[in-house]
Order: sequence, then structure tokens, then C-alpha cells
Amino acid sequence: MSLNYEKIKEAAKGYEKDMTKFLREIVKNPGESCDEKAHIERIAEEMRRLEFDRVEIDPMGNVLGYMGSGETLIGFDAHIDTVGIGNRDNWTFDPYEGYENEEEIGGRGVSDQCGGIVSAVYGARIMKDLGLLNDKYTVLVTGTVQEEDCDGLCWQYIINEDKVRPAFVVSTEPTDGGIYRGQRGRMEIRVDVKGVSCHGSAPERGDNAIYKMADILQDVRALNENNADDSTEIKGLVKMLDEKYNSQWQEANFLGRGTVTVSEIFFTSPSRCAVADSCAVSLDRRMTAGETWESCLDEIRALPAVKKYGDDVTVSMYEYSRPSYTGLTYPIECYFPTWVIPKDHPVTKALEEAYENLYGSERIGAPETLPMRKARPLTDKWTFSTNGVSIMGRNGIPCIGFGPGAEAQAHAPNEKTWKQDLVTCAAVYAALPTVYCK
Repeated sequence: MSLNYEKIKEAAKGYEKDMTKFLREIVKNPGESCDEKAHIERIAEEMRRLEFDRVEIDPMGNVLGYMGSGETLIGFDAHIDTVGIGNRDNWTFDPYEGYENEEEIGGRGVSDQCGGIVSAVYGARIMKDLGLLNDKYTVLVTGTVQEEDCDGLCWQYIINEDKVRPAFVVSTEPTDGGIYRGQRGRMEIRVDVKGVSCHGSAPERGDNAIYKMADILQDVRALNENNADDSTEIKGLVKMLDEKYNSQWQEANFLGRGTVTVSEIFFTSPSRCAVADSCAVSLDRRMTAGETWESCLDEIRALPAVKKYGDDVTVSMYEYSRPSYTGLTYPIECYFPTWVIPKDHPVTKALEEAYENLYGSERIGAPETLPMRKARPLTDKWTFSTNGVSIMGRNGIPCIGFGPGAEAQAHAPNEKTWKQDLVTCAAVYAALPTVYCK
């Protein structure tokens, strides 16, 4: 089928007011992780109004809308939970009432990432309007839950329990007008150290767990900050950018080096007048290509201070097991793998072709976004983590990113998105399945 790209652009622009209204009606309700029911019900209502062929809400609470009945299943995913608003004093407008003007829409979740579901829902409708649906593909639009709490958990459920496995998935997370083909992974590590308490007036009688942890934390800091010279005892994570240490060094250079930082610290002590008898920390570990959860845990276990304190130190990975808004609990390790789709993959090429035929070879957007966007390549990668950690990272389903809004707006006060982005993404989504299946 030959695509009329001008008609696709016109159709997307014609839905701008509808998309704006839909987005504002979603985010007027709080929708933090495990409390997304109002968001899900409003999305399902819109899918039915736009005549999706099938709309389901699964036992976890994800909404799945199908358009068409062709052979190849093509997914468009948007997590529709948000973070909280933080300090209300940092907002210049009501985060849920929001606002709109000629170019912008404000409110908690408009960029991260309810705008994505809006463009995907209307992109599917445009396919129906223009007669693009055929026996080659079916479109699946998913509004998924709990991503802010646990990236990818929703898709573990969709794949393993709902038994849904698309040929590929477009993540509609914000991409600043670009096409994103990967992200660093992450994991949540816990380090526990045992000590022995005693009266604080004679600390030599005890074994202070906080002092032990202080030594370990200096090694963790070195792991993040050191170089990888042969003479360096604790070689820094930068080593993974070097082919000497990493067979996937080229993709590691594309995604960026891994990092580690301390995010939380805990202790136990009989009182403020005693030596601490335990100490624990949480580590936020960002992983690049070539790193795995096993390698990251082993790296901490191999630190000199960890080895020095031997059996008094335990290094482990957190588990997530919080019930969804439906009451369903689906436990999983807090491991969110790195993923990257090759630059010459058919999915990458199809999305680039659809975009370039519609809008050219550069990123576009509202005037205030253009200097930053045009300074970046069209095809790039995310800084943060997405549901792609499950879709491609754990399950090997090709995943690629293109979504309305800006990464910098995620989790920020006074969050906003741009109407132009909603239109652009709806048009690209409408064209992509036909380009891919030609």
C-alpha cells in the first residue's frame, strides 16, 4: 500500500483538540503507581468511543486496546502511572487541574507519560479513518501500570500471564522529538554489614558496623569515579567503554557508561549512646551494554573493603512485591536490563522511514524546544529507564522509542508537554505499521 503522508499529517492535526481534551481528562485525576484506576478507566472509555475492535483490562489493571485483525501484532506502549507532585510550593499551577495555551498542556503526567497513550490511541484511530488497516497487521495499544515503581513489571505480566507477544513494541515515553533505540539498564542493590553493639563510653568493646560501611562506601565511590589504568586497584566503571574489558564496548559507548551511587542508608543501634550493630545501604546501579545483574553483584563483592569484612557483609538484590490497584501482587527482582536495538534493525529503519517521509531528517517541535532538539541526532537513546527493560531486555522483543514530551519534564514540578508533539507522534504511529509490513 502506498501511503499518503500528507493525509496522515492532516488527520493527526485534525485530532489536536480531541487529543488535548483527552490528555487533560486523564491527568485531572492523580495516578501514582498502584492507584491508576481512574486513568485506566478513562483510557478504556476513549478506546471504546473511538471504536477499537477490542478493549480489555487485565487482572493486573493494564488496559489493552486492539485495532484491526491482521497477522502481525504491533504494540504501542505507554505507562500511565505518574510520580507524586512533591513539594506543592514548587508548582505555579494546580498539578491536576493543569492548564493549556496555544502550544502547551501542563499537569502531572503530561510528558511522563500520559501524552504517549493519547497519541497512540489516536494514531490507531487514524489508521482506521484512512483505511490503512489490512490483513498484514493488528495494532495493540497498552496503557500500563506500576512503571514508576518497577519498570517493566507490567510487561512481564502481559507477556507471561496474558500470553501477548507483539512482533515489536514502540515505547511512547518522551523522546524530545527523536527516535530512541536503547537505554542503560539499572538494578537496586543492598549491602548489609553486621557489627556488635556496646556502650558508647567504651567503643573498643564493640564492632561498629557504620565504620565498616564507611570503608565499603569509599570503595563504592572509587568504583564510580576511578579510571581503568592498569595500576588502579579498583578499576572504575568507565572500563566498560574499552574493548579490553567489554566485548559490547561499541554499544556501551552509544548508551554511556554505567554508574553507581548510594541512595539510602539504614542502621540499628540500641541507643544514641551505643555502638551501631548493623548498617545497610541501597545502591542505585545503572548498567551499560555488557553488564548483567550477576556481574554487578560480583563487582561489589570483589571490592577490597567488602572482602576485608568477609562474612559480616551480604550483597543482594532487592525484590518488588507491591500490590497493583486491582490487588494483584506479581513479585519480581529489582533488575531492569540494558537493551539496545541495532541501528540497522528493520524496526529502526521502518520508524526512521515513517518519520522522515512525514517530517524530514531532523527533530521538530514547538519553538522553545527546537535549539536543544536540532542539536541532537534524530536517532539517539534515553537517559532514564523504560518498560523496554522487560519488553526487549528480559524477553527479546524488539523495542524502539518515539514519544511526545521531554525527558527533562519527567518528575519535575510544573510539568508540561506540547500539542505539536501529540500531533507528530500520532501521525508517525499511524504510518509505521504500513511501512514495516510493506
